[in-house]
Amino acid sequence: MVKIKEIVVPGQLLDEGKIKPGQGAYRDRADGKIYASRLGVPLKRRDFINVIPLTGCYLPKPDELVIGIIVDVAPSYWIVDVNAPYPAVLHVNDVPWKVEFGETSKYLSIADVVLIKISRVSETEQIQVSMRDRNLRKFVGGQVIEIQPTKVPRVIGKKQSMIELVKRYLNVWIFIGKNGRIWLNGEGKSTRLAIKAIRQIEKEAHTEGLTDRIKEWLEMNKSENM
Repeated sequence: MVKIKEIVVPGQLLDEGKIKPGQGAYRDRADGKIYASRLGVPLKRRDFINVIPLTGCYLPKPDELVIGIIVDVAPSYWIVDVNAPYPAVLHVNDVPWKVEFGETSKYLSIADVVLIKISRVSETEQIQVSMRDRNLRKFVGGQVIEIQPTKVPRVIGKKQSMIELVKRYLNVWIFIGKNGRIWLNGEGKSTRLAIKAIRQIEKEAHTEGLTDRIKEWLEMNKSENM
């Protein structure tokens, strides 16, 4: 069972040394105790302890769909930035292509944007991802923006009502990853308006009547700019 403790600061004692340090923690060589290496929330999982950053991060869970960016290429795997405190690994066995050893760069290169699924998160927060599922793919064209991961449900809306509203008014292809990354593809003016609308939703996510206000905003701006 995951146990969340108080907020800790770098150098704060986490454990007397009976468990192992994970992400955001380290063992002091002098006394053998475990200390925090960053500001965040300590998270214990069996015999490991991690420190999760307070803001600006995505905490991955298995089976979530996310938008990743390739940041490194190895002979048999790719390193993927998934907007989490630590990168993910995409192995050649987890892609839909038959990739020979050393030929990974022929399929995915640094800066490529991919739609992937979180397949596993270890006790030390090591992330494995996969593209072996329906609709998972490399994005071609379009652009990517980022919002706070905690605001993703509000941008999507109940039964996808909010994001479908933006799509319908502006005729823009939009996919929202659970990690706060959003891919958009459409005509220039429409895409720019869609981004403005998403930023407005993110900004006012805590307010009531937001759907009606966004609808009015879309109607007004579409007629003025399209």
